[in-house]
Amino acid sequence: MQNVIYELNSPKLDSLGVPLKLELTPHTRYYYQVIVTTDANETVQSEVCWFETAKLAEEWSADWIGIEENDSIHPEFLKRFSISKKISQARLYICGLGVFEAQINGKKVGNDVMAPFINDYKEHIQYCTYDVTEHLSEKNEILVQLGKGWYMGHFGLTNVAYGMKTFGLIAEVYIQYEDGSVEVIGTDESWNYRGSVFEKTCIYDGETQNYLLWDGKENPWRSAKRIDALATLVERYSPGLHDMESLSVKDVIHTPAGENVLDFGQNFAGVVECTQQIPKGTTMKWEFGEVLQDGNFYHENYRTAKSEFVYTSDGCDRTIRPKFTFFGFRYVKVSGLEEVDGSCFTGKAIYSEMDRTGEIETGNVKINRLHENVVWGLKSNFIDMPTDCPQRDERLGWTGDAQVFCRTAGYLMDTRSFYAKFIRDLRSDQMRNNGKAAIYLPNEFPGLCASVWSDIATFLPDMLYDYYGSKDMLACHYPLMKDWVDCIRREDQNRGEKHLWDFGFQFGDWLALDGATEQSTFGATDSGYIASVYYYASTSYVAKAAKVLGYEEAKEYEQLAESIKTAILDEYFTTSGRIAVDTQTGYLVALKFGIYRDKNKMIEALRTRIKKDCYRIKGGFVGATMMNTVLADCGMEDLAYDFLFFEGFPGWLYAVNLGATTIWERWNSILPDGKISGTGMNSLNHYSYGSVMEFVYRHSMGLIPVEPGFKKVCLAPKPDVRMGYFKGSFDSAAGRYVSQWEIKKNGVLSFHIEIPFGCEAEVVLPEQEAKVLPAGSYDFEIMTKRDYLALYSGTTPVERLLDNPKAVEILDKYLPGYIASIDRNDLEAMNKSIVDQRTRAMLFRQPTESYEKAIEEISKIHV
Repeated sequence: MQNVIYELNSPKLDSLGVPLKLELTPHTRYYYQVIVTTDANETVQSEVCWFETAKLAEEWSADWIGIEENDSIHPEFLKRFSISKKISQARLYICGLGVFEAQINGKKVGNDVMAPFINDYKEHIQYCTYDVTEHLSEKNEILVQLGKGWYMGHFGLTNVAYGMKTFGLIAEVYIQYEDGSVEVIGTDESWNYRGSVFEKTCIYDGETQNYLLWDGKENPWRSAKRIDALATLVERYSPGLHDMESLSVKDVIHTPAGENVLDFGQNFAGVVECTQQIPKGTTMKWEFGEVLQDGNFYHENYRTAKSEFVYTSDGCDRTIRPKFTFFGFRYVKVSGLEEVDGSCFTGKAIYSEMDRTGEIETGNVKINRLHENVVWGLKSNFIDMPTDCPQRDERLGWTGDAQVFCRTAGYLMDTRSFYAKFIRDLRSDQMRNNGKAAIYLPNEFPGLCASVWSDIATFLPDMLYDYYGSKDMLACHYPLMKDWVDCIRREDQNRGEKHLWDFGFQFGDWLALDGATEQSTFGATDSGYIASVYYYASTSYVAKAAKVLGYEEAKEYEQLAESIKTAILDEYFTTSGRIAVDTQTGYLVALKFGIYRDKNKMIEALRTRIKKDCYRIKGGFVGATMMNTVLADCGMEDLAYDFLFFEGFPGWLYAVNLGATTIWERWNSILPDGKISGTGMNSLNHYSYGSVMEFVYRHSMGLIPVEPGFKKVCLAPKPDVRMGYFKGSFDSAAGRYVSQWEIKKNGVLSFHIEIPFGCEAEVVLPEQEAKVLPAGSYDFEIMTKRDYLALYSGTTPVERLLDNPKAVEILDKYLPGYIASIDRNDLEAMNKSIVDQRTRAMLFRQPTESYEKAIEEISKIHV
């Protein structure tokens, strides 16, 4: 390691009260382990924590530089220097605000885009370090271009500009020569600047590059101006952010309105590159959208975001692309050109650098598409922080979306570094706000918090421990967790400590379909009930973390959690176990977090509620996102699969059938006729409802962590004939798990599982005794009493039966007139089963035996 000054951010170290010496060793990519020892060489404390660092043992020798106050330009800074000795190693330390791109001798430094990324701007800004040894030669020229980015441009719900209205740059080229000497070329007044080709750089509105901007105008190089420091600098902790995938144009559409529109076939976040030759003086404009309307380009759901790229050509050949913004899109309208050559355009998907961990393939093409939609939703919204959407005038790090999706994300990608960055920003903001966790980052509303959203402070660290098994990481995150629960506790104590969180602002079950209307933002589930349950869950996670870490306060939080649970039972449950909150979400959160007097009674009540709701999803960001997983966790995978495979509104396959390539914000973001359902809050790339994939990995694949880091798992795959077959793999922190199954034509269930070295799995196959198996590869074939090839049973709603000609034929045979008597617009009647109708046999003048025969034959219908 280099000689680095560390400013430790760890109150525990300060409280030891003994002579200390610090040994700093690399622990993970973004953490360092701090081993504290006494003079007697006894280890007192070993923990992993964040720390702030200055760049080198000496302070920055470079100055912050900027431009004259009256210069309304996007600057580019230049420094020329020569080297006469042989180089051993060279690094560039740099921070440019709002965002920067650096070149040395015409070659881009690093592969990052929009560095220094998204920061906790009120606290610090990251600087980046790049190895530039291979960039340097005898004579050198470093050029740095700046854009506004999140820091200077309008951003957020209040269009805040976090920084000053001026650009700024600080940089040092740190050169070590083979003779042992060191030279530093730092920013100062010897650097020059001039106006660049950029006229506009904005996250929401896009970018304008004008290569004729300075034709006929003076644009001389001028001396840079030394300015006051714009920010406290910290070493970079964001993972890599750059082009991750390339997408070709699938079609060039000539619309009825006479537009030329590129279709990339996939909604994603990123930019477009163009190599088509553009004549001098031609201005080409790109506009970005997610959907066509009446065959024409459309992006009114972007609200005020212009989302455009404008390029004026000087006639020179170059790869044309935006540098300081990104877009969410599938379609690009190209104007200003006589002809558009689609082969010259390439989409570049940008997202934070993460390894793919989960892969799924099934025999159902719609489920495969749904899985890919969820993956693309993650990619599109993991741009340095987990955002809600990548396209409209928002793109914020909403903590509620991140919380409900984090366990799904952990199956799809290795999210450790990405979430570590997000948690660091959460903690930094929390420490300024007396323990309150933000509803989104960067935080424009300091002190505003809400359940489910702010509970990211405990839910995300708990997920990271379960998935990756690092006690050191958990110890680092523990203050965030504890301070959040203590914050709620203080506010409750201030009003008499009722052990309920039934006060203050809440989002409740956001966008639930049981609100006043299906377009309402607030659902019917009591928000105080939801908040109190999440208060209990967060407190339980703190108690769990404290116990894992060996902290004495574990008992205190266990007792607090029990007090909260008791208060919830007293307030919202009868003594016999019925719940006063009779909504899908009300039951689901109770079952998920174990708050009930009688679990079986809760499960049956949920089944009844779903039946009363005509087997339609009613929950929102709270209920619907957890629904399938909770159902299957409680032995109701039959219902979970019914919801997964439902193709109408509201359902996951509804969007797939309408051509969705990502997850929508609303179930009916697009109506059946292809029209968008509204523009006020309607993103077609919103990953929250993609949380259904946790159910697919956890129950279809059957992979559930039993010990942290997947060292020991439960492998309990749950086949369903509608899936066709299933092939799943997951590269866990402990190794690669594989789970595959198939229902053969003779009804035999075939399973293949693989358990990585050093791990073990409790394997639970249908109707079989559980067995614990060590690492290895295993194959099983079993015959069960249940007919897994059967599509239907006597309890199947008639709505599903009417989709199958064989089932219709059987109903007509044994229950003549029954189908004709059903009003297809009567949702309640359509969701009655044959068993339900059997109780009314006298009303239809049908003998009971007819129902029994119909059930028997319908139960034999196979794929």
